[in-house]
Parts: sequence; C-alpha cells; structure tokens
Amino acid sequence: MTVQLLFGTSVAFSFVAWAVVAALYIWPQLRSRSRVDALQPLLVLHAFRFIGLSFLVPGVVSPDLPIAFARGAAYGDIVAAILALATLTTLRTSAGIVLAWAFNVWGSFDLLNAFYQANEAGLSAGQLRAAYFIPTAVVPLLLITHGLMFRVLLQSQNGQSVAASNA
Repeated sequence: MTVQLLFGTSVAFSFVAWAVVAALYIWPQLRSRSRVDALQPLLVLHAFRFIGLSFLVPGVVSPDLPIAFARGAAYGDIVAAILALATLTTLRTSAGIVLAWAFNVWGSFDLLNAFYQANEAGLSAGQLRAAYFIPTAVVPLLLITHGLMFRVLLQSQNGQSVAASNA
C-alpha cells in the first residue's frame, strides 16, 4: 500500500469514527439546547485552530512542505480561531449569530480549501511529519462540527432548542 493510500485511508477512517462520535454523543447533547448553548462547545473546539500554525514551524514539518500550502493552511486556521473566539464573546447578541455564520462559512471553506491546495501542490503525507495528525485526526472532526453548526444555525430560531424546532 502506498504512503498516499495509507494517508487517504487514515483520513477516511477518521471521518467515519468522528461521524459515529457525533451521532452517538455530540448531536444528542446539542439538539436539546438553545442555539447559543449548542454553538458554544463547538466554537470552543474551533478556538484551538491555532494548531494549524504548526505548518510554519521548521522541524515540525519537512523543509520541503510546499510553502503556499503551509501559509494558506496556517493563516486560514488562525483567522478561524480568532473568528471562533470573537463569536464566543458575542454569541448572546444578534451580532454573535452573524459572526457564527461568518465563522462557519470561513472555517468550512478554509478546511476544504486546504485539502484542495494540498492536492494541487502535490503534498505527500511525509512532508507533514509531526503535523500528520492534523489532517488525519483533527480536520475530519472540525468538518463534522462545522456540519453540526450549520444544522444548529439553520434549524434553530429565536433561541428555541434545536429539538423544539424539529417538532
């Protein structure tokens, strides 16, 4: 099995595993909460997106990691982390819900764009070195939680719980 196939398999299994975790544990806890209370733990998770800056740290990643990929992924993630924190501080206001939408669109696009840019740059899994865990374990979780945020934002109105808006 090639390294790229092993890498892709790791990413695919991570999506499956995190989807199971989300279905069994995360969504059941969120759907009975108000929109604000459902969004808070998801946003706190995304506040850790500063981890993407590791793509710029020599020794953590290979020196031949494509710089265009590294910069885009790192700076896109730090913007997402800042947006997540700004959203958390304003979440109980109408501006907070607007920021939640902005964060969720930006954050989703950033992650999907990083996958695209990695493919376009011909990134090999070995170039990630210690940062290998980011696309194989962290990014699938983040994309799944973006999906949950879209669901909460679309289904929840006027502070009702998501479950109440499903009835």
